[in-house]
Amino acid sequence: MRTKALLASAAALGVTLAACGSSSSSSTSSGSSSTPAAPAQITVGTTYSGSGAYATSSIPEYDGIKFWVQQENAKGGVFVGAYNKRIPVKLVAYNDLSSATTAATQYNQLITQDKVNIFIADFGSVLTAPAVSLAEAHKVVLFDQTGTGIPFFTPQNKYIVLCDLPVSSIWPDVLAKFIISKKIKNIAAIYDTNDFDASQATTLKSDLAAAGINLSYYQGVPTSTTSYGTLLQTISAQKPDAVLEFGYAANDTPFLQNVQSSGMHFKMVFTVFPGQLLGLFQQQVGNAGLQYTYTYGTNFYVNYPTVTEGLNSATFATDFAKAFPGQLNSLSLDGYNTGLVVQASLKNAKSLSQADIRAGAMAASGNMTTLDGKFVLNSEGAQTGELLPVAQLFPSSTGITLKAVYPASQATGTAVYPAPGA
Repeated sequence: MRTKALLASAAALGVTLAACGSSSSSSTSSGSSSTPAAPAQITVGTTYSGSGAYATSSIPEYDGIKFWVQQENAKGGVFVGAYNKRIPVKLVAYNDLSSATTAATQYNQLITQDKVNIFIADFGSVLTAPAVSLAEAHKVVLFDQTGTGIPFFTPQNKYIVLCDLPVSSIWPDVLAKFIISKKIKNIAAIYDTNDFDASQATTLKSDLAAAGINLSYYQGVPTSTTSYGTLLQTISAQKPDAVLEFGYAANDTPFLQNVQSSGMHFKMVFTVFPGQLLGLFQQQVGNAGLQYTYTYGTNFYVNYPTVTEGLNSATFATDFAKAFPGQLNSLSLDGYNTGLVVQASLKNAKSLSQADIRAGAMAASGNMTTLDGKFVLNSEGAQTGELLPVAQLFPSSTGITLKAVYPASQATGTAVYPAPGA
């Protein structure tokens, strides 16, 4: 259950997976009047999904963290402002096998046995959820990579920082505005009943209702759903002008496959993850099944030549591809960006107490631009920057090209609605 990753090759990246007890008591206290001696290393703990439903998203995100560790250790370590020096980073990582139950056990080990200085969640809301309650109970800051579920963020919880994506409840705001701008009225929405997807569906429904648009079909399904044939028949009977599916990559793939195999043609089809894992979807769905569908655009497709922390877009793409050939995508950028948020937090923190590390992250809020956009947190630690445009997938000479189509300020292409053949 606690499979450790990267045994021999990890050393080359400055990654060590043995249990680490290097955190002093100051790492979980609220600070002290005198600064203790600098630790020999900064321990960073996380889990990842080496197999299972979330592996295709988790592994590239984990590779991004490893790349950050490699980059910082090549400089002598991450800069820690409290000691005005660089300190080597030691990464502790366990394979949770895409199981939230396994992840919960491993998260507990990272906090209580490994006593890591920096605690990072695995990909997505399902695998982040057990880390949220543990972090709050133990008063350890959780660097939440891509777990954007609304219930994680409350005024009472001062131990969470959302690093790489805006909180999921605001993702569909731009999508709703796009639908309204196109005067689309008959809309079908299907969503997974987890925090990440359900919060998006709730926001979409609310935004459209405020504009006088009621969904003709609105159905929640288990996150384990991988067969959509019967559901699509029910949806098709409504003759919708837009079909929206909110799921994870493991849901979006069979949904798009089922749309294609059914021979159904809709004027608009939207799914969440092709914008984050386009190469994977091209392999699993095919270019024909993707063309003219919609998704969220991500900052992976935006060029940030000037940043205040870390590598800019072009340099990251080049250097990451050398370190991890064939693995570059939006989620590897997210993992690297998590490292940059940790880096800024440690640079700003007055000590290695968890309260000061959280304060370091808040100090970076509004003052940091990375290759993932503007880093902005609200008082609850939720990301409100890095907003996602609506994007559409167009056929091209290379197969498929993603272009942002709304809002106009971020658009790199013009939406085609209705989709050809619909």
